[in-house]
Amino acid sequence: MSATPLQPTEENIATARAVVLRGGMVVTMDQQHTVLPRADVLIVGEQIKEIGPDLQVPEGTVEIDAAGGIVMPGMIDTHRHMWQTAMRGYGADWTLTQYFVWNYLEHGIKFRPQDIYAGNLLSAIEAVDAGVTTSVDWSHGLATIDHAEAAVDALQEIPARFVFAYGNIHAAPWEWSTSADFRSFVQRRMPRSEMLGFQLAFDVTGDPEFPERAAFEAARELGAAVTTHAGVWGATNDNGIRLMHEHGFMTPETVYVHAASLSDDSYQRIAATGGHASVSAESECSCGQGYPSSWALRRHGVPLSISVDTTVWFSADAFSAMRATLSTDRAREHHEAHAKGETVTHLSVRAEDVVDWATRGGARALGMDHLVGSLEPGKKADVVLIKNDHSPAMFPVLHPYGHIVFQAQRADVHTVVINGRVLKYDGRLQGIDLEKARTTVSDTVNHLREALGEQEWNAGMNPEIPESKVLDNPYTYTDYADSSTHSA
Repeated sequence: MSATPLQPTEENIATARAVVLRGGMVVTMDQQHTVLPRADVLIVGEQIKEIGPDLQVPEGTVEIDAAGGIVMPGMIDTHRHMWQTAMRGYGADWTLTQYFVWNYLEHGIKFRPQDIYAGNLLSAIEAVDAGVTTSVDWSHGLATIDHAEAAVDALQEIPARFVFAYGNIHAAPWEWSTSADFRSFVQRRMPRSEMLGFQLAFDVTGDPEFPERAAFEAARELGAAVTTHAGVWGATNDNGIRLMHEHGFMTPETVYVHAASLSDDSYQRIAATGGHASVSAESECSCGQGYPSSWALRRHGVPLSISVDTTVWFSADAFSAMRATLSTDRAREHHEAHAKGETVTHLSVRAEDVVDWATRGGARALGMDHLVGSLEPGKKADVVLIKNDHSPAMFPVLHPYGHIVFQAQRADVHTVVINGRVLKYDGRLQGIDLEKARTTVSDTVNHLREALGEQEWNAGMNPEIPESKVLDNPYTYTDYADSSTHSA
């Protein structure tokens, strides 16, 4: 006989040693992509203990009714500029060039440490709310060590899983990555725990002198992976990939963000060295980094993960990211076929593939596949229940992968468990101070409006492009410019 379960009250949830999600459709994302039409997921401590029908549970287990819902692994976002979340939606009509101008040339330097904190805090909470249990904080606004301290303070305030990707777009990566202050910060704040990982985040301009070598060497010395914006029209191109490869800095741990405007040669180098890509299809569609790259990456066998990029433009919703990725991949497949007078009768990419990229793919890219990314006994309990009894779009559930990608949205995220701890239940965050985030973000918005002035604040939503080298190289820390970033 199973022990009498506890009701999922706020008090019981806060003190639960064990949790069971009962009777849901379990999408495991294990190696076989096993789907269990009606099963329980038992969580004891930080781990998934058992998966199956009608499980026996220990005394004191909190029971969550998952019937009619989908239980899936927590989603993993491999590239999110969390510090920009305080500016949510401000750049909705920006091009990538306008983003460079506003953030890099003009106003990004006006962000104080407390503004980085505010954006990270809100972004971390938003990720949990949307069922994203692991986020890479691609933190390239760290103008000082104090900014970095504030960013990590915010991440550690929310008991979710993060990878802190340290970057500073305002200074040369070969300078900040080798500074004593940076090394001291890493020693003090980067424990490399299962809840807080560490990467170096910087881009490779294609300068034939390859000054980025020192940053790669710093990453190697620190045992940190590198995440880089690669194949971004007008910013980074094949020369950067070639230089990385020729100098031996393309590794299986490297994550290539966007990878949207590269040649076959570059894709082959990424594939041959075991690297992973992070596709941000909403961003690539709107900003112009290049056509969303899953179509090209798949042809070369490059493993994929998914990311949302930044809420200064887009939603931080992994459902939207999956939908955009699948739709743009299919659009390209049809377009290519029509150009040859052919008709696509069976699609190459299925909803199942995109759910894999949003879960297991992210875990693989981050070297965390042994911990998270699938629902299997012994793995860490990062679990999401999609269920909304008040929504007519949440029944019937006939095709679980199709339902996740095309029907569900973040409002349908019923329960979120991270490392065995329930952080959201019945659509409401648990033990998270949303009002604090609201207050800190409000302070940041007020500060930036005052710093810019009302006229400049309004103009910033559609900034003019000044006379500069920004079209040939947007990076302010180098005079190098290369118009080949615009080569077709």
